[in-house]
This record gives sequence, structure tokens and C-alpha cells, in this order.
Amino acid sequence: MIEFFVYLVTIAAIWGILSLSLNLQYGVAGLVNLGHVGFFMLGAYTSTILVVMGGWPIPVGMIGGAVAAAVFGILMALPAANLREDYWAISTLAAAEIVRIIFLNTNLGGPYVGEAFGVSGIPRPLREWFEAHGYSLPSYNLFYMVVVLLCLAAAFVLVTYLASTPFGRSLKALREGDEVPLALGKPVGFLRVRVMAVGGALAGLAGALFAHYNAYIAPEYFLPLETFIVWAMIIVGGPGNFIGALAGTVIIQILYNSTRFIASLVDIDAQILGSLRMIVIAVLIILVILYMPQGIVPERRRRYGP
Repeated sequence: MIEFFVYLVTIAAIWGILSLSLNLQYGVAGLVNLGHVGFFMLGAYTSTILVVMGGWPIPVGMIGGAVAAAVFGILMALPAANLREDYWAISTLAAAEIVRIIFLNTNLGGPYVGEAFGVSGIPRPLREWFEAHGYSLPSYNLFYMVVVLLCLAAAFVLVTYLASTPFGRSLKALREGDEVPLALGKPVGFLRVRVMAVGGALAGLAGALFAHYNAYIAPEYFLPLETFIVWAMIIVGGPGNFIGALAGTVIIQILYNSTRFIASLVDIDAQILGSLRMIVIAVLIILVILYMPQGIVPERRRRYGP
């Protein structure tokens, strides 16, 4: 149970960074991003390629993954910066699928195989040092959990700070419609490009952390379904509230991972169990929308004047 708890906290922290980044884009700026998993995948694959093929240090690979995802966010936002909300959402979904299909059909040879086979043997930071000094795998997993939690804390501080700056207040104006920031003389397209870049960088960092934790990645890990799981975290936790996003992440991850214990209690097929897991999450989303439309931790809105 201790090993499972460490695993759950680590995965929840990685997805917490992912939910914070989407909450910045949607909860603060009002951008409906249905292709958020594309940033996650690009960060994972970029860091893997830099480390496995390029021989670069793992921290540099992770930074490279975040930068690549930020650049992808800019490229995604530039042609779609002035689209309406529905067309914007469709374009983000299409962009993420383009990224997945590229990696699904790319074979660079050498130590990197790719394609549908995925990439295995991804090195884990300081793993050899832990082995050389006689530390067990559970001890290393505990260390990696602390690293991921520190990254989560840094991401939380960053998005909270950005939301309190003039840039963040402009994003909140953008959330209310294009007319509000335009009336204040704010460039709507540039705001969207910037928030997509920042959110993409955080999601790319989460992808890199996931790749070096799991030591194996494949295109099947980055299906559009993963984006909607992140959306479930935001809807349940509370759009616009970063604490709520983390609370939603914890709830969804507990539901998503604890259902594996049902198989030991009830004779149930693995496919049915996977479907049951998604049904439970879907029912939770419906209940939250009906009875707590602002999420379990609603956003606090500032009021000015009497």
C-alpha cells in the first residue's frame, strides 16, 4: 500500500501540473483547449529524444520538452488567434491529433524506434546513483515523488502569480468575451498566444516528468481521452481556481487508479473495469454540473466598490 500511495501521489502531481496549465488557459483565459494532451505528448517525446538519442542530461531534456511544447502552443495559437470559441476548440483538437499521428508514424532508427512500438528504456534521473549506493527501487520512487511535488509547487506559484499580474487580469477580461479586452485596448490575439505558450510549457514539463518516471512512452498513452480526463479535473475542482484544479486532480486520480482493487474483490473483465471507471467519472461530472456548477472549490471573484 505504501508503494501504491507513492505511485498515486507521483501520478497525481504530474497530472496536477497538467491541470494547472489547462486551468490557466480555460479557467483564467476562457480558451477551450481540446488538444491539451498534445503539449503533454510533445514534452514527453522531446525530452526522450534529446536524452536517448542526443545524450543530453535529463534536466536539459526536460527543459527542452517544456520549450518545444511552448513553441507548439505559439504555432497552434497564431493561425487560430482570432477564431470564435467553437472553431478554436476544433482547431486545438486537430493540432493535437497531428502531433500524435506524426509520432505514431515516425521511425528515426538507432536507439529510438518510435512508431506504434513506443520508446522503452528511458533513463530516470539519478537512478544509477541510487543503485550504486544500494538504495532500493521504492526509495528511488520516493525521491522522484519529492522531485515531482517540488515541480508542482513551482508550477502552482507561477500560475498563481501570473493570475494576479496585469497580464492575468487581462486574461480574465478575455474570458468574458473579446469585446472587454478590446475596449481596454488589449490585443486579444497576442493574449491568446502568450497564455497558450505558458500553459503549453507547463504541460510539456509534465510530459517530460511522466516519460522519465514511466521509462516507456507510446502514442496510445496520449489519446484525446486523456485531454478529457484533464477537463474532468477542472470541471470537478472548479474552473479559475488553482486549488480547485488540484482538488479535482486528486479526486479523479483516486477514482481512476483505485478501481484496480475491484478486480481482486469481484470477478470482472479488464475491459469492463476500464469502462466502469469512465462511467463513474462521467457520473461525477454530471452531479457536479447539476449541483455544484462552479466546482467543489469555486473561484473567488473580486468585487470592487460598495
